[in-house]
Amino acid sequence: MKGAAAEVCVVPGFLANGIHAGIKEKPQKDLSLIYSTEPAQAAAVFTTNAFKAAPVLLDMERIGSGRAQAILTNSGNANAATGAEGYRDARAMSDFLSRRLGIPDDLVLVASTGVIGHRLPVRKIDRAMGRLIQGLRPDGIAAAEEAILTTDRFPKIAARKGRIGDRPVTLCGIAKGAGMIEPRMATMLSYVMTDAAIEGAALDAVFRQAVAESFNAVSVDGCMSTNDTAIILANGRAGNPPIRRRSKSLAAFREMLCGVLSDLSRSMVRDGEGATKLIRITVEEARTAGEARKIAYAVANSSLFKTACFGQDPNWGRIIAAVGSAGIPLPVDAVAVYFEDIPVFRDGRGLSGSRRALSKIMEKADIGITIRLGTGSRSFCLHTSDLSYEYVKINAHYHT
Repeated sequence: MKGAAAEVCVVPGFLANGIHAGIKEKPQKDLSLIYSTEPAQAAAVFTTNAFKAAPVLLDMERIGSGRAQAILTNSGNANAATGAEGYRDARAMSDFLSRRLGIPDDLVLVASTGVIGHRLPVRKIDRAMGRLIQGLRPDGIAAAEEAILTTDRFPKIAARKGRIGDRPVTLCGIAKGAGMIEPRMATMLSYVMTDAAIEGAALDAVFRQAVAESFNAVSVDGCMSTNDTAIILANGRAGNPPIRRRSKSLAAFREMLCGVLSDLSRSMVRDGEGATKLIRITVEEARTAGEARKIAYAVANSSLFKTACFGQDPNWGRIIAAVGSAGIPLPVDAVAVYFEDIPVFRDGRGLSGSRRALSKIMEKADIGITIRLGTGSRSFCLHTSDLSYEYVKINAHYHT
């Protein structure tokens, strides 16, 4: 289940809502709530940026318990670079919700996204809390998703259904993110809800693996944010035998989770600020996976390569220049570059392939590029986007 079907996703035991609280000047939803009717197993991954936003610092303290029941998010204000006052505001935001829901404060996780450097309008959030809670409903996930968006052009929802043992299990994920997209993690928020019963250690391990293969395998502009947060809640309502780290059922759960996160991460790249193309870069025949990854990112984060893709130019010279800049010794004559299945560089020189066929490839919205290094058997694949005039326009006007 994905695409349009995912937009009406309902996960047993979860309620959600999104409203306009007045944080954004325009009458757009800007306050989001995801609520499990019972405490859930929880795991999370956060930005590694040294300047972590206040809600990230608070959540990092709370996630250690491995339990959570609610995720409260505001958009339009990042509550980042706001000092001790910002941390108190994040705690106040949590307290507003926990008191009204009647749940322990440490079971509330909070997140913020938007402009950096401004105090959070906590009074507006407090005044809106009653409406937010009153509107909680099983089919409110789409509203919760809408309320976390900032410069996104479209919502990002993905879902999977499967079976663990003889019990049906549902996973549904939402995300926001369009600019400052770079791993560890991207400028993104993402929440996954599932009714699967799974032990905390297994949930944490499988979530980190899935994040590594999805959110940490994309790049829009090579910039890391201060607020990146990905959270998964598993409330166990499916009633399946609890999944453990050595359970056979862990593989089935992992496949569903990876499917959800992969859909969301590709949607973020496709929605990259001003992006017109989704580009898949696959590095093959590397000595190590780490070398393959480093080279893939060198290409993906090359402004010259990205602008060439926007201009629909199959400029292999930009690619090999980026590959060679990664600081990894390479046998130049063994490196080959392909646009889809058309070789454009091999044996140390460019190839005079079909210009018409290459033009057709570059006109597509989805482009696949393969780089073979000829040094080993390891590989790495990531997704990136092109760099357009619109990206500059959006970010020239997005200020603190």
